[in-house]
Amino acid sequence: MRAEPGRFADVTARSVGAMWRAYDLQLTTYAALLGTIGLVMAYVNSVESGQQALASGTVFSRALMWSGIAIVAYVAATLFDYHWLKTLAWPIYLVNIGLLVLTKAIGDGVGGSARWIAIGPLTFQFSELAKILMIIVLAVYLGNREGKLDSLSSILGACLLMVPPWALVMVQPDLGTSLVLASILAGMLFMSGASLRWLIAMAAGLVAAVPLAWTYVLRDYQKERITAFVTPCVDTLGSCWQVLQSKIAVASGGLVGTGLTNGTQSRGDFLPVQESDFVFAVLAQELGFLGALVVFLLFTVLLWRIIASAWRSRDPFGTLFGAGLATAILFQVFVNVGMVIGLLPVTGIPLPFIAHGGASLVSIAIGLGVIQSVNIRQHRAEW
Repeated sequence: MRAEPGRFADVTARSVGAMWRAYDLQLTTYAALLGTIGLVMAYVNSVESGQQALASGTVFSRALMWSGIAIVAYVAATLFDYHWLKTLAWPIYLVNIGLLVLTKAIGDGVGGSARWIAIGPLTFQFSELAKILMIIVLAVYLGNREGKLDSLSSILGACLLMVPPWALVMVQPDLGTSLVLASILAGMLFMSGASLRWLIAMAAGLVAAVPLAWTYVLRDYQKERITAFVTPCVDTLGSCWQVLQSKIAVASGGLVGTGLTNGTQSRGDFLPVQESDFVFAVLAQELGFLGALVVFLLFTVLLWRIIASAWRSRDPFGTLFGAGLATAILFQVFVNVGMVIGLLPVTGIPLPFIAHGGASLVSIAIGLGVIQSVNIRQHRAEW
């Protein structure tokens, strides 16, 4: 029996239409708005450093370039059938390990660290990409063991998968990203239904290992940051300088802020790494409490859309991937803002979308694209 071309075309059109009706436009909109705020802050930091914003090599010109790359990565991840990620999980894992080993071998950094690799005129931090790649790997691993996660062996298997990339990031050294990787593992184990008894026992073991980590793992400058946080700090020109200037910037913003490019701490070059780790302090000073509130609301609704997509997914991979991505974003927002206002020690965790950092933006764009791929490939047209 011959197929009717007209009916085939009609069915195909309805199928494609049903897929794209499942596309979450709200998620894209919230991410785009956060990315736009990030570009505004990159412009502010370029101007306040005395540069022409569009000149080659400025924070703003690099941010524009990375935003374009992130858009391409987002579209590509959306169009890519996420089912292939489950097939390619082990190659992805090995590529991730290889990139982190390469970073340690030939990477550049500050103060003897090795955190990024130069690719032409760009520098890329593969530890940022490792967050998304490990969410993929863990989503496949845990999804394949649905209903079997009361066993300690399954939980330990997930932990063992995370140990090599975590260790490679830690020796760069990059404490902030290693903490994000640990939070991803914890969040995904919890959301997968892993036995709470074993999770609590493992958490207790980690707490007991803190003295060993302090002695053998943390570098001196990392210890100084923690010490400055837990004790009244008198070294206002040394280890406490960043947080002190950050608090001044946030407090002076008031309700509506000083206005863009009018920040006292940023214009006077008092605030170190104001384009990345401490960009929220610049935002809070120049846009005030209301501007910061808008940013928090955008993060809230973005996380809501990610979790809603994960909850709707009929595939364990989609549910767990969404849980991992939401955990990573929430943890970074919480720690970065807590660090800026002095409620948490300085760890170097960037604020997603807002902080200048191409690798972070591209990695999150890939993650959001995978979420959209899950959305549009789990709906079928009614024939």
